Amino acid sequence: MARIGFIGLGIMGAPMAQNLQAAGHTLYAYKRNGALPPELAAGGATACGSPKEVAQQADVVITMLPDTPDVAAVLFGENGVAEGLSAGKTVIDMSSISPLETQAFAKRINALGCDYLDAPVSGGEVGAKAGTLTIMVGGDEAVFERAKPLLERMGKNISLIGENGAGQTCKVANQIIVALNIEAVAEALLFAARSGADPERVRRALMGGFAASRILEVHGERMTRRTFEPGFRIALHQKDLALALDGARKLGIALPHTAGAQQLFSVCAAHGGSGWDHSAMIRALELMANQDIA
Repeated sequence: MARIGFIGLGIMGAPMAQNLQAAGHTLYAYKRNGALPPELAAGGATACGSPKEVAQQADVVITMLPDTPDVAAVLFGENGVAEGLSAGKTVIDMSSISPLETQAFAKRINALGCDYLDAPVSGGEVGAKAGTLTIMVGGDEAVFERAKPLLERMGKNISLIGENGAGQTCKVANQIIVALNIEAVAEALLFAARSGADPERVRRALMGGFAASRILEVHGERMTRRTFEPGFRIALHQKDLALALDGARKLGIALPHTAGAQQLFSVCAAHGGSGWDHSAMIRALELMANQDIA
């Protein structure tokens, strides 16, 4: 069994860490705000006082944080992970952050004689709890193979995409697809409602045809039931689409529908919805149409 450090114990990180703990691994954890989640403490996780202490205790350090600056601060800030690393250890960042910054982070960790994988995930809170996340990995193949048994405790569809940064690039692509699918479902259900049809009955009917999708199944139901408690917050999806649009600008390509989806998220945020689930994008369309679907 491995000595694993885990930093970032939010909606996603806490159940991911718990799955590792349930597999018998020794867990050293750091929560930036407050005490460890009760389930981790009850399972025997050791609470550490800083990211540095986590790195000193663990052989593998996993981070699951909201944004690029958060990862930079935890890895390289005062009492950060880098200060506690010794040669031969591995850092796995499972946050969704900038591919370019990820490459720079990897070089700095490699310079300390340690390995680095970027391994962002998809699957939301449900997948984190069930241990069925999709995990997209960037890094050296040998390091990936050594880390794979740990990743398999948190996910089911685990792919090595390429070198460091490639996992993050794949995650950005994933977030583009998810956002545009949410928009498509929202527009379809709004159209149905305005036409006088029952959006929930329309949704169920479409699940039997070519339009069926996971987004239509899960997020479409959230739209019709108005259950917008966050599985994945709009603010985080905005962050991911900002990475996509910034990358597109640097690559000299246009992502017009991604830009449109970002604007719809911005409408939600302007109405106090940064913390809503991203399926609440439909609220922006409803506001523009002066038409609620339910």
